[in-house]
Amino acid sequence: MTTLTTAERPPAAGTGAGLVRLLLTLCGLTALLLTAATLMAAPARAADAPAANQPPNQAAYLADRLRENPVHVTDQLPRVIPRSMAPDFARLAKRTDVPTYVLVLPSQSGFGEDLLGAVHDELGRDGLYALLDDSGVRKAAAYGVNAPAEAARRVAAYELPYDAGPLRNFERFVDVVAQGPEKAEARAAAAGKKLRDGYEPEEMYIGPADRKNQSFVTGIALTGVPLTILLLAPCVRRAHRRFPRATPPRPAAGRPVWRRLLTPGLALAAAAAIALTAPLVFDQTKRSAAPLPSAADMTARVERVADGLARDPVYVDPESPQALDATQLSRLHDRIEQFGRSEGGGPVYVTVVPHLPEDESAGDEELFAAAVRAELSKADQVGEADGVYVVADPLDGYIDVFNHGLRLESLRLLYDIPEFISYGDDRSDEADDHLLGERLDALMTYLDKSPRTDEPTTSGDPARPLSPEAENALPPLFATDFWPGLFVGVVAALLLLGLVAGVLGIVAAVLRRRIPAVLRTQALTLAAPSKPSEAYLRRTACTELSAAGQAITETDAGWEALALAWERFDAAMFLVDGDIEGMSSPGAPGTDPATLLAVIVLARGARNALDGDTNDRCCAVNPLHGPPAGRRHVRVLAQGNRRRRLSLCPLCLDAANATPYELRERRLTLPGPSGTRVPYDEPAGSPLSVLGDGINRLADRVRETSPAQ
Repeated sequence: MTTLTTAERPPAAGTGAGLVRLLLTLCGLTALLLTAATLMAAPARAADAPAANQPPNQAAYLADRLRENPVHVTDQLPRVIPRSMAPDFARLAKRTDVPTYVLVLPSQSGFGEDLLGAVHDELGRDGLYALLDDSGVRKAAAYGVNAPAEAARRVAAYELPYDAGPLRNFERFVDVVAQGPEKAEARAAAAGKKLRDGYEPEEMYIGPADRKNQSFVTGIALTGVPLTILLLAPCVRRAHRRFPRATPPRPAAGRPVWRRLLTPGLALAAAAAIALTAPLVFDQTKRSAAPLPSAADMTARVERVADGLARDPVYVDPESPQALDATQLSRLHDRIEQFGRSEGGGPVYVTVVPHLPEDESAGDEELFAAAVRAELSKADQVGEADGVYVVADPLDGYIDVFNHGLRLESLRLLYDIPEFISYGDDRSDEADDHLLGERLDALMTYLDKSPRTDEPTTSGDPARPLSPEAENALPPLFATDFWPGLFVGVVAALLLLGLVAGVLGIVAAVLRRRIPAVLRTQALTLAAPSKPSEAYLRRTACTELSAAGQAITETDAGWEALALAWERFDAAMFLVDGDIEGMSSPGAPGTDPATLLAVIVLARGARNALDGDTNDRCCAVNPLHGPPAGRRHVRVLAQGNRRRRLSLCPLCLDAANATPYELRERRLTLPGPSGTRVPYDEPAGSPLSVLGDGINRLADRVRETSPAQ
């Protein structure tokens, strides 16, 4: 048997076809593996794409900020808590003697203790965590340290008014923390009890309405008080002359110049005092405790948002709860890219940030969008950053749309957006994220279907808000309602004058109708009526004659004064036949009205002589008024224009200067027959006819007509 070697063996049938099949099989397996790898990598890239645009978790972002600095102040509240206040919070935080981490965020930007717990977990550091908003410490928690966080928060909330400001509130918080748990709990319990009992801390600042009230009161006082002094002084002075006074008037020939200028001077001094002291009393200048922010504070958020939009057309605020998930963000990016490629379309910039009255734009979404566009244009340096700017608020869920430079109807985007997109519905109100993802997707559909215009349009330039300084400043005191207050002050002064004049008139009328009571000695001359009754004259004569007799008995005056007093007293005794007690009985000798008046004048003259008063005359208008203060040409008769130079008491002298017509009413009349009244110097045979020549002449006349006794 012959053996063949391999080289000598002939090839088997079908060997070439097998090699071909082997090569095809290997190529198919390679293609299959490559296809599988491609299919597996595609979903991974699709999943990684939204993650690249996904903003960090709120707690993670805040933890990163606290890792850089234990005090993080948001840039979204520059009008009340500017970022430049961070060093002040850091300085106060050192008082707690424990690691303290402070977050200052807009109200409703988290869930209190849940947010603090999440931030603590992300940060991984124990300490005292405090969450503040524009009013003060909202939540506080201690992790791994012994600090009375909740008790200190309650003390700060209960002991301070709402407008104390976050910095002052945080200062009270750290001071209570430093006291320790026991004292903090006791203080919190005491503050809570006072609050339940009705105690409320007084507000530290006032508002524009309060300042208007202050201005109104100042205006009223500035005109009302001086006018009241000017108008009431003459009114009171006239009443002072008409009404009885407790002390006799000082004899004077006239009012000195300084007294005439006293009332205007007092009015002027009152006006000056009010004008100077009102700004010291109402010295408030600010509406709140907010400090003045810097220019960097006012632009920080706009710069942050514009920087984010320069890298991604969708900017979601990392300080706020996340309202868009990864899937919604990915779809929103696709819709924005699709709209940009459409006819008449263009860039769309979406910002999901809170809008509050305390932010740089004072809560104005249109102003915020315009500021972001201006910042984007400045950063690109290629002209205006035209596009559709969508402003979505994650706190209240509102969506606003503003067109700048695209071929869209700007007014339609401003006012005709469907309500579900702009404000949401009942479902969005109940959802934590306000269904922003669904509504933004609906907005992109609305933009796709919006009609295009021939030329680019814009929403216009929004109005600028008040500056923080002007917004926090109170109106000047001498402004706003100060001017109406001036007018009201004039009216009030006139009303008060009318009221006082009416009351004084009523009182004067009542006093004129009542019978005056008989007074003793000096007060009697001041209360003397112009129409006394016979009973009044009898009682007064008895009182004066008894007082004169007692004075002569007890006097230590010189012989000249005593002699003059005796002459006048003797004349009076002649008229009553020496019977003083008999004058109290009607019909007794010497009880006719004229005789009684003569007795009164002589008895008073005797007492005046003992006092060293040698004045021989009495008031010619009414002798019951007492000694004169001067002489003046006056007319006391109702008929004719004849004037006589008469001696007048101070009251009548003032009336002659101010109101001469009153002298007729002041003239003394005596009871006459049948209820008539007659002037005191007209009764026939009366010794009073010589009273105008003096009291001594009256005494001589009495002795001449009376029998010697």
